[in-house]
Amino acid sequence: MSSLLWAKPGMDIDADIQRFLAGEDVLLDREFIRYDLRASAAHAEGLQRIGMLSADELAAMQRELAAMDADIAAGCFVLDERFEDMHSAIEDRLIERLGDTGKKIHAGRSRNDQVLVATRLWLRDRLRHAGALCHEATGIALHRAGAEQQLPLPGYTHLQRAMVSSTGLWWTGYAEGFLDDVERLRHTAAWIDANPLGSAAGYGVNLPLDRDHTTQALGFGRMQVAATSAQLSRGKFELAALEALGSALLDLRRLAWDLSLYASAEFGFVALPAKYTTGSSLMPNKRNPDVVELLRGVYASVAAAKSEVEQLLSLPSGYHRDLQFSKGALVHGFGRGLGALGLLPGLLRDLEWVPERMRAAIEPSMYATDLAVELSAKGMPFREAYREAANPANWAERDPATSLAARVSPGAAGDLRLEELLARWRGLGPA
Repeated sequence: MSSLLWAKPGMDIDADIQRFLAGEDVLLDREFIRYDLRASAAHAEGLQRIGMLSADELAAMQRELAAMDADIAAGCFVLDERFEDMHSAIEDRLIERLGDTGKKIHAGRSRNDQVLVATRLWLRDRLRHAGALCHEATGIALHRAGAEQQLPLPGYTHLQRAMVSSTGLWWTGYAEGFLDDVERLRHTAAWIDANPLGSAAGYGVNLPLDRDHTTQALGFGRMQVAATSAQLSRGKFELAALEALGSALLDLRRLAWDLSLYASAEFGFVALPAKYTTGSSLMPNKRNPDVVELLRGVYASVAAAKSEVEQLLSLPSGYHRDLQFSKGALVHGFGRGLGALGLLPGLLRDLEWVPERMRAAIEPSMYATDLAVELSAKGMPFREAYREAANPANWAERDPATSLAARVSPGAAGDLRLEELLARWRGLGPA
């Protein structure tokens, strides 16, 4: 391991203790190091603006930070056990290449505000990406709702046949849910979009740091003003990000549950393309909907990440090393969550309905509610109409299309209000 940033002459460094302290940081920091490089460049500009660096020193630092970023992108530099963490790797590189100039980079900052700014930048990008995927999925769902709005689909409550529904109504239900997720993800990204750089270890420093400049240079929406607030927000903003991601994955879980049922032989309403299935290691006849099942299960990873972060937060103010463990939970939760959402648009495009199986599952009892409402509309008190419609002798085969067309309450199969949903979708834009 390279020399520790905090090591002092005469200190006894125990290798086993250092391994425990470092934990998975080196591996996890591969996710964040390019954001730390961006923040280091902005911090160097701020130091130059207050006379701590000359113009030539700033130019040299920016050149080396950009070169390191390019090396990481090309795979020429990999963060590994030579370093305690990404912060030490960056400083070590600057010192190696620039000597005393490189030693100036850490003036006025702490690893505390370094990791905070990198994490906020990382999360902002991932929340926006999640929102873009949900937006794309919504567009596909609304397009298919328009094309298939009168295709009959049995509607269920308690997993029992309930009423005639439609694929159009199925699509719009999930479309509106994912629209809500887009808004929540974007609102959370905007809330997280605050610059902690310059708060140092949580108490500021005796330098006139140009925090307004670094806020603008890093594209933050605002500055996180109170130096103490930066540390108090640790865990809190990570939880908010995981909750927003989890909201989208809850919708995905319910959709995946529907497809798991609909693709089964017992239902047979959906045909999944072969690429979304795998075979059995033993049974030659099997094609298993493994992709859908894993999409159904991925929320568990985000729920676990939320629980892990939450359990770390029984702490007083100021920084505590316990918070290091929040990084792994965040990376793991977003890694799996975004991986799942990335498959969603393609799945929605590719799934195929099996209309004959859907139509065959619609039986006369599923029109009983229509009958009760029709009788009440003619003047019969609804409770009497309900009893009349509950009598199987009054059930008769009907045309599903007629039933759907008559369902004209706003948002029902006969009045999907697609234009309203499309207008909201367009208003949110793709990113």
